[in-house]
Amino acid sequence: MDENDKPVIDPRGAQLVYMVIADHIAGRISNGELQPGMRIPGELDLAAFYGVARMTAARAVRELRERGLVITVRGKGTFVVEQPPSNGEE
Repeated sequence: MDENDKPVIDPRGAQLVYMVIADHIAGRISNGELQPGMRIPGELDLAAFYGVARMTAARAVRELRERGLVITVRGKGTFVVEQPPSNGEE
């Protein structure tokens, strides 16, 4: 991940911090920067990169799982899943 690409996170702002992180990673998935099958950084690495607590990073990853964008394999990491075509193509 590139420091210049990092979103501005305001812990006192109206947006939930974990949602800002989840939205940023989701954007990287949708623009093809993170491809299906790629491993995303672990919670500790995400926390360090975004400057947040590990639990905040964990909640962001959980949000991505709930959106169906990633899966977590215990002992292996969290991976981007194959996304269905967005324009209705099969």
